[in-house]
Amino acid sequence: MKNDRTVLCVGELLIDFFCTDIDVNLAKGQHFSKQAGGAPANVSAAVAKLGGKASFLGKVGDDPFGMYLKQTLDEQHVDTSMLLFDPATPTTLAFVSLAANGERDFVFNRGADRQLSLQDIDRERTRQAAILHFGSATALLADPFREAYLSLLDEAKANGQFTSFDPNYRGDLWKDRLEEFITLSRRGIHNADFVKVSEEELNIITGLTDRNASLDLLHGLGAKTVAVTLGKEGTLISSGTSRSLISSITVKSIDSTGAGDAFVGAMLYQISQLSQPKAFTSDWEQQQEFITLANQVGAIVCTKVGAIAALPSLEEVKHFIEQQGETKIEL
Repeated sequence: MKNDRTVLCVGELLIDFFCTDIDVNLAKGQHFSKQAGGAPANVSAAVAKLGGKASFLGKVGDDPFGMYLKQTLDEQHVDTSMLLFDPATPTTLAFVSLAANGERDFVFNRGADRQLSLQDIDRERTRQAAILHFGSATALLADPFREAYLSLLDEAKANGQFTSFDPNYRGDLWKDRLEEFITLSRRGIHNADFVKVSEEELNIITGLTDRNASLDLLHGLGAKTVAVTLGKEGTLISSGTSRSLISSITVKSIDSTGAGDAFVGAMLYQISQLSQPKAFTSDWEQQQEFITLANQVGAIVCTKVGAIAALPSLEEVKHFIEQQGETKIEL
């Protein structure tokens, strides 16, 4: 298959309304900041900002919020020709406030993103992408989106495309459906060339606390390369036969929103530049090298507010590293 270098991100695109009032819950909050959100959308923007070819597949409402989201991705040079507008369902909205103790008050108004169906999708176009990334926090919650999402993942693997999976666990969304989340995540991992998880997700999905045992289980499910993001420790990368903890850079963290998505975007940007993306999973030196840049991109995003607004270009990453030349990260 010809590699057109496109990274196609499948999932939700939504509005995050962040309460800007200090230490109040949503019932008392009066002031909100509107931001484009959705993990796969953040990944697509990260790929494009670094200079790669990114495309987004998802559904928003045919309303002002949906148009704002399209405009946001267009400004980042993400291909939005597969972004669909639903005239019957409003754009998905999330409202978030943070208490002084770090607890989050969260209300999720699910909308058009859940309505994406297989019938909506131009399957011929999805088959042309070099890489398909599945990193939605909401796609696995219910049909028709879940059926479309899992079918595309199965099809991408069968078609020989490079597949990336990030389970993106959100306790606010799954609540008493944890076993269902684990089962569906394991199916995604089975089909993935590259899997990115947090340590919390690693523990939840495997039911284990030992990192090595947990990684063995993920590789046993079918994952080729696994990256476990560990905050200030860096990232644990595993090829199945080799493992290494790759440190990052020291930053003063202001807002860690979207750092994980930026990390994934940086990985997929680099993989998309290869003539044979699948070869990445058998090149241990390359895996470690790519993690180094991805750590740096994720760290830099923490130094600014807003997931998409904080994304750096390759030139900005280079300049940042030249300015401070550290090897660890503080979050």
